[in-house]
Amino acid sequence: MRKLILLAVSVYLCVTTYGQDTLAKELNEIVISASKFPEKKVNVAQRIDVINSKFIGRVNAQNTGDLLINTGNVFVQKSQQGGSSPVIRGFEASRVLLVVDGVRMNNLIYRSGHLQNAITVDQNMLEDVEVLYGPASTLYGSDALGGVVHFKTKTPKLSSKENTTYVAGNGFARYSSANDEKTIHADFNIGGKRIAWLQSYTYSDFGDMKMGRIYPNKYPGFGRRDSFITRINGADTVVKNADTRVQKFSGYKQWDILEKVLFQQSEKITHSVNFQFSNTSNVPRYDRLQDKKNFGGSIGNTFRYAEWYYGPQTRLLASYNLLITKAGFFDAINVNINYQDIEESRITREFRRYDRLDGRFEKVKVGGLVIDTRKLWANNELTMGIDGQLNDLKSTATRTNTSTGAISKLDTRYPDGKNKMNNFGMFVQHLYKFKNRKFILNDGLRIQSISLRSTLVDTALLFHLPYTEIKQDNFTLTGNAGIIYTPSTSTKMSLNFSTGFRAPNVDDLAKIFESSTSAKQLVVPNPDIKPEKTFNVDIALNQSIGKSIRVELSGFYTWFRDALVKAPFKLNGQDSVDYYGVKSQVLANTNANKAYLYGFSAALHATFAKYFLFSSTVTLTKGRFETDNSKNSSVYEKQSNGTYALVSKQVSSKPLDHIPPVFGKTSISYQQKKMFAEIFALYNGWKHLNEYNADGEDNAQYATADGMPSWITFNFRTSYSLTKKATLQFAVENIFDRNYRYFASGFSAPGRNYILALRIGM
Repeated sequence: MRKLILLAVSVYLCVTTYGQDTLAKELNEIVISASKFPEKKVNVAQRIDVINSKFIGRVNAQNTGDLLINTGNVFVQKSQQGGSSPVIRGFEASRVLLVVDGVRMNNLIYRSGHLQNAITVDQNMLEDVEVLYGPASTLYGSDALGGVVHFKTKTPKLSSKENTTYVAGNGFARYSSANDEKTIHADFNIGGKRIAWLQSYTYSDFGDMKMGRIYPNKYPGFGRRDSFITRINGADTVVKNADTRVQKFSGYKQWDILEKVLFQQSEKITHSVNFQFSNTSNVPRYDRLQDKKNFGGSIGNTFRYAEWYYGPQTRLLASYNLLITKAGFFDAINVNINYQDIEESRITREFRRYDRLDGRFEKVKVGGLVIDTRKLWANNELTMGIDGQLNDLKSTATRTNTSTGAISKLDTRYPDGKNKMNNFGMFVQHLYKFKNRKFILNDGLRIQSISLRSTLVDTALLFHLPYTEIKQDNFTLTGNAGIIYTPSTSTKMSLNFSTGFRAPNVDDLAKIFESSTSAKQLVVPNPDIKPEKTFNVDIALNQSIGKSIRVELSGFYTWFRDALVKAPFKLNGQDSVDYYGVKSQVLANTNANKAYLYGFSAALHATFAKYFLFSSTVTLTKGRFETDNSKNSSVYEKQSNGTYALVSKQVSSKPLDHIPPVFGKTSISYQQKKMFAEIFALYNGWKHLNEYNADGEDNAQYATADGMPSWITFNFRTSYSLTKKATLQFAVENIFDRNYRYFASGFSAPGRNYILALRIGM
């Protein structure tokens, strides 16, 4: 209770700024993700941010991760240039649910570490992005512990006139200097009275990223790429980097295709087909290419890996959607049938080990069904639905001798037999508007069943596992309840309670992989772990002052139970095993006793001098998990019957991983009919080493000896409409060429970056 009081006080005292439109417009903004159907934001107790198409176009981001960073509200981790892992309220990766066009992207191999899957969504074809903060398991099921990022792509447009075809198109070309980026995009829409077709293509070529020149005084060489490995006369050779600020082997290529067809059968019935395809070249795992290992002898302390890259990352989505309005008892029925095909791989070769080019390949197929219904009556809105998802994984691995071409067996990342995970759920979400219209109730409930089966075919390839099958059947009940108070059109106050869960997937239960860069830790399967659960309370205030100022405050506290954390483990009674000639400590995912997170965000939005807007955000998150040290520090007292009873035990706490430092954004923008200009600052606070989780995913090895230094960058962007059809965009990011990294990242951010783009519309 004391922590909750302190949190409430800190939220009340902290006021910064956040730039959007007027409060009245923002509160009446329509959102989809909060109820599966269009709903006014003022009626939703959960905090939601909407990133609209105008903002997306102005930011001109290279990928969805950079787009989220530019909001100032979402922290994003990067292990390589081809990666972006959103963090919401201290939860990341498999604990944040990614959704595209109503289809969940999370699958049975989404890991708890850092993910790059978000960048497979083409930001250039987004209508908007909705970010839900806090548990959203009632509507979306497993994985939505920290929140949901819902990407919504553009919809084909029909012609509004009889016997007339609506034709529209957009395209742009962009160049960025920091990584020699070259991107070209084109999309076309052809719409008749009942049928519309939308097609989009994007191709990007990203070169090696160049970091900033101005280093923190205490760390003059932080992040520098002094040398790298290349092949000379067929031999791995360490050579000096001609420019130590260029992050060699960080570039890659990506192409995205989107196609949609919409058929309006009648005023009440609409069919649509959605096809998305994303693919990349090989994506170097830049952070691992920096890892060092002492090989001894004449080589000494040098790079561990000569090669470490993700193979082409492919995401294919095909879905059919049926929307029926005024369908008998229901006001609306929405049906979505979808299929996803995902391929990813990891290719590694250690320095001068020409006999060990190791490749691990994963193919995931996912089939899904979502049926949502809505019923309106009196002051009630009722959304009910069922959903299911079938996941199937095939995991293979090979070892290639690059000198002879011989191929041999290798242990797979996941079990080499059958891997299936099936989710089935039912939910109901209710909204009630009290007669005085000042109070609005949100409440909901979900029942979820999740089953998992994994079989291991060859358990003796490296070491014997004590089982050949891993299986779980989990049944979970979650819910939410919130109350909104709107005494006037300028004030909204909300109090929201919600629960979330995440069932262990194949990555949690059955993965075998090397955890430490020094190859002294090995993570092994633990079939006995349980689902993670969260219990969350958050409070929020949106207040407008006059017509030009708006304040937004929100705070939360989350009780995290059965949190999965890596901990020492025993395999066949042994706490260490021989893994490719190295004695490695055994770790496994285990359920921690307790964990908790809390934090706040604050914002103030102000317009002045007619054309100017001032905005800023700040977000602070803290999180720890409790450890039970009773075996070493228990206190027993002798009872009258001669027995001993435990009267006290020592419980300590450690930092949770994935907790970002304080971060935010402040900007001043100018908007007229033809011109837009913005000066803004992005900033992160310190993340000291004593706040790192040593066994988790915080990557202290890529920070300084004191942790990750604080930083601030100043940036400028502008656009000017040359004609009604042509717009020129120019930006300078990181104007003062600051050298910095995001917390937990092994990849340095861009230095001074000039961006030039020309957009054409028709």
